[in-house]
Amino acid sequence: MNTQLVSRRLVLAGAGALGLGALTGCGEGSAGKPGQATGDGGAKGYDGPAVELDFWNGFTGGDGPFMRKLVEQFNAEHANIKVKMTVMQWADYYTKLPTAVSSGRGPAIAIMHVDSLATNAARNVIEPLDDVAKALDLKQDDFAEVVWKAGEFNGKRYGIPLDVHPLGFFYNKTLMQQAGLDPAKPPATADEYAAALDALKGKGIQGHWASPFQFTGVLSVQSLIWQFGGDMFNPESNKAIWAEEPGVKALTWFVDLVKNGHSPKNVAQDADAIALQNGKSAFNWNGIWNINTLKEKKGLEWGVAPLPNIGGEKAAWAGSHQFCLPKLKTPDTNKSTAARVFVNYVSQKSLEWAKGGQVPARKQVRESADFKALTDQAALATQVDDLHFPPPVPGIGDALAELNKAVNEAVLLKAEPAKALADAAARADKILEANRKKYGA
Repeated sequence: MNTQLVSRRLVLAGAGALGLGALTGCGEGSAGKPGQATGDGGAKGYDGPAVELDFWNGFTGGDGPFMRKLVEQFNAEHANIKVKMTVMQWADYYTKLPTAVSSGRGPAIAIMHVDSLATNAARNVIEPLDDVAKALDLKQDDFAEVVWKAGEFNGKRYGIPLDVHPLGFFYNKTLMQQAGLDPAKPPATADEYAAALDALKGKGIQGHWASPFQFTGVLSVQSLIWQFGGDMFNPESNKAIWAEEPGVKALTWFVDLVKNGHSPKNVAQDADAIALQNGKSAFNWNGIWNINTLKEKKGLEWGVAPLPNIGGEKAAWAGSHQFCLPKLKTPDTNKSTAARVFVNYVSQKSLEWAKGGQVPARKQVRESADFKALTDQAALATQVDDLHFPPPVPGIGDALAELNKAVNEAVLLKAEPAKALADAAARADKILEANRKKYGA
């Protein structure tokens, strides 16, 4: 799911890849005093022999330079550890990583989206990190509860949270003023939102373009399902429940944007975000990474706020990047310890990462004055206790792909919301059953 999401983000930002480094091999490490690794999981640093760590991620967009800067700072402060960052498209990354790990050519450190952790844990691509959390004294109180629990699978921790990237409400201030709306008070409730859309429509402005694609239509519908009190799956995660009443209400509200003339009938991929930038649409629900994209648009007067509460409960879709440690075919205590030192370092210094368009996972960083000075990111960080992630189930993205199809059919007016959701849920249930057998869950 996130692979497509990030690809959409890159199109909008107009960012190219930072370059795909060599997938194997290592360069000359930095000098450092010889000695033994501390063996404490990285809690007290690393004083062993010089070691080089491969670090893979998919930060090919505007966030990439921010992570590269953190890597450079780490290398400058750790004479006996050299981290080499290799960047590739997320689609390639998720394909290459399992193969590289199984052949003994995988990296020592990697980043994963939270909805990929369970799948890769079940495939033995990544190793449990409970020892890391204990050694570094990391606990739930250090993080937002939802993002901390999202890194667990089958009672074990596989991810150390780096960030949270939630959906937010972006608005064009100029268009709001044209419709007689106060841009300092964006609509926050269902009634306020409906009134604002009608006011915009009265000025010939289609206020909220409804995307039929996962980015950002499906993410919006998921947020609405939670707002209406529903969920994607039952507590056991063995049955899709998005076709129940909350799901029908959510998708109906979204489809009505088209039926009531607040959106064109066939919104192309990314056209909803571009319409906001070009003064064609006043409102756009998009990811926090959109902040830096909009900042680059000279002359554009825009604002950002938490998602309006349409269904009665505060809720929003979110993703999360999490550090994980791929399994090493040949155990290496020095690499394992040094990798843990790096994870803890970046986790604590994630304010720089926040500037790339993220909410830091660490509560200490998120509550700092420096982060609050990033007013746009801080506005979306206020949602942190209302965010939702997919359940930590192997192959869950396969089932969620059926919801994508339902939203697409309904928004394109090819099927009524209730039927589209019910048909998709039936298909998803079969996928969930097949995945339980496939992954041994």
